[in-house]
Amino acid sequence: THRRGSMFIGPSKFTETLSHRANCIVCHPVNPPHYCPAVEVIPAPWTSGHVKEKTISIMKQIGMKPVVAKKECDGFILNRLQYAVLQESWRLVEDGICDPQDIDTVMTGGLGLRWSFIGPFETIHLNAPGGVRDYAERYSDGIVRVSETSENHVL
Repeated sequence: THRRGSMFIGPSKFTETLSHRANCIVCHPVNPPHYCPAVEVIPAPWTSGHVKEKTISIMKQIGMKPVVAKKECDGFILNRLQYAVLQESWRLVEDGICDPQDIDTVMTGGLGLRWSFIGPFETIHLNAPGGVRDYAERYSDGIVRVSETSENHVL
């Protein structure tokens, strides 16, 4: 059987016909939630503003860090970012550049540690004197080249 997680089911898909659908909202914690305080809050288009604000308040009261999706998308925000990292990780291993253990070490001893206290946008803001726009202007050619690089295009 094919199994799909709840990350692929937006709240509008299962609340549309409910009589009190304005009271429905999705909260998706990051595993393991006792170590990761982020929680994604996803309202349906008809979720009331009061429900959204009350949900955010409750999440903050219990020590969580809510991230509110402005609209539904296929997959949660964290999962979509994780898939991008996994895609590149698989490509690096498949192209013979490193082993899976090396990827895990890069994440647990490098990128994961960095991202635990400074996110990707803040990182690039600090890596160029003029901030994010300057970073994009300085490094965009290299970023595009690396993003398109595979074993068939090794420099």
